[in-house]
Amino acid sequence: MSFTLPELPYGYNALEAAIDAKTMEIHHSKHHNTYVTNLNNAIADSELEGQDLETLVKQAGSLSAAVRNNGGGHWNHTFFWELMTPNSTTPSGALATAINSTFGDLETFKTQFTQAGLTRFGSGWAWLIINTSGQLQITSTPNQDNPLMDIAEVKGTPILGLDVWEHAYYLRYQNRRPDYIKAWWEVVNWDKVAQLYSDSQ
Repeated sequence: MSFTLPELPYGYNALEAAIDAKTMEIHHSKHHNTYVTNLNNAIADSELEGQDLETLVKQAGSLSAAVRNNGGGHWNHTFFWELMTPNSTTPSGALATAINSTFGDLETFKTQFTQAGLTRFGSGWAWLIINTSGQLQITSTPNQDNPLMDIAEVKGTPILGLDVWEHAYYLRYQNRRPDYIKAWWEVVNWDKVAQLYSDSQ
């Protein structure tokens, strides 16, 4: 069964507080769609056909570059879209408790997560994960890698991820990645992050 491009849970213009509609449209319908197409082509007529996406990316170390990069791109973006909303709130409940316990408070967490995004050289992602010890941890990965992969430097279950490839922000922010990340906090779907945290417990 071929992989397909997921529908967004909001319109292209819904996140204008942080990301313009044209960027969202190109990012989803062009960049993400290309990962899906290339992934399907890379696994066609192989023993990888029929595997679910998470199973696929977890074995990235034994896969071809085409499957690793495009499988990672598909998983990362599918995850990313769900982590944003035009109706952002703030962390609450068990998630808020865990963030405060691990990082001191929400603002300190945001500062450290932002730094992970700013210091990722070139293209990649910043992540909040539940690491293999069951603790919250901030990390980052290059290109379309993610912490689920067996080749990740820091492994764990992502509950928040930020795309810092230039195509995610260049039309509005040009080279100003700090401005993009600052604005992105205004559209984080904390309810989804809390759900992911709860599901992992």
